[in-house]
Amino acid sequence: MGSRRKPHPKFHDIHGILLLDKPLGMSSNAALQHARRLVGAAKGGHTGSLDPLATGLLPLCFGEATKLAGLLLGAHKAYEAEITLGITTSTADGEGDITSRQDVPVFGDNALEAALATLRGSITQVPPVYSAIKKDGVPLYRLAREGIPVAAEPRQVTVFSLRLLAREGDRLRLYVECSSGTYIRSIAVDLGERLGCGGHLSALRRLWVDPFTDPEMVTMEDLEAAAAAGPEPLDACLLPVEAALAHLPSVRLDAEQGRVFAFGQPVPMAVDPGRYAVFSENGRLMAVGEVGADAILRSQRGLNLPDPA
Repeated sequence: MGSRRKPHPKFHDIHGILLLDKPLGMSSNAALQHARRLVGAAKGGHTGSLDPLATGLLPLCFGEATKLAGLLLGAHKAYEAEITLGITTSTADGEGDITSRQDVPVFGDNALEAALATLRGSITQVPPVYSAIKKDGVPLYRLAREGIPVAAEPRQVTVFSLRLLAREGDRLRLYVECSSGTYIRSIAVDLGERLGCGGHLSALRRLWVDPFTDPEMVTMEDLEAAAAAGPEPLDACLLPVEAALAHLPSVRLDAEQGRVFAFGQPVPMAVDPGRYAVFSENGRLMAVGEVGADAILRSQRGLNLPDPA
């Protein structure tokens, strides 16, 4: 008898967050799709891509959690970056063609610290041409690959922390904590210019993304093993949707408030103005809401999650 074709995996309405340790060499979208198939989630998305040469934390959202991905895109992030001095590339990282080689001058810790200091705080940064930033709806990297001259517009970003972890020959290992929209490749280029020899980003690992500042990451191998072992080990890999809102204060509605709020109507709420995670009487996450100066709670992003078991 011929071999039987395996049935197509069934996808379900699975709701949760996976803190994936993205492997080296895999695009963020490829990592998402592979993880989604293993989990069996009908719907999935990621919260900001990592380049194929980067590893580390890639939060993946499944089901109703995808509605919160936009909140996580604006989060602070931290990285461990390796910068190789004396070599510049077309993409500002190890994937591109080498565009120049220069001798690395002798410099001490004080000179390095002076250069790093200029890249901290609120700075103006020019993103790499090989980036996903769009011009007239087309990503810049696509235009650059077609040989079309392009230039990225400068942007304001914030680098909260930038410090040396180790120095080995012409390679610097740095800790970087920054706002959303910061390109670590641009930091590598700018630091190389300040040191007078050029440089590029040769390795990158994302350590955390707010609010997951101490993440227990799941490797792809862990996820594959859990998927082979059955539903319970797989479920244990996922965080509940409300984990994405752990940094927000919460409010719990009574039965009548929950009924009204579920229909999209605002409800009075005697709490301080601000954004809240809104829960029903039985503990179901209903929405991200905001209370204004008028002490009225309004829904910003409604969620359609099942009641707690």
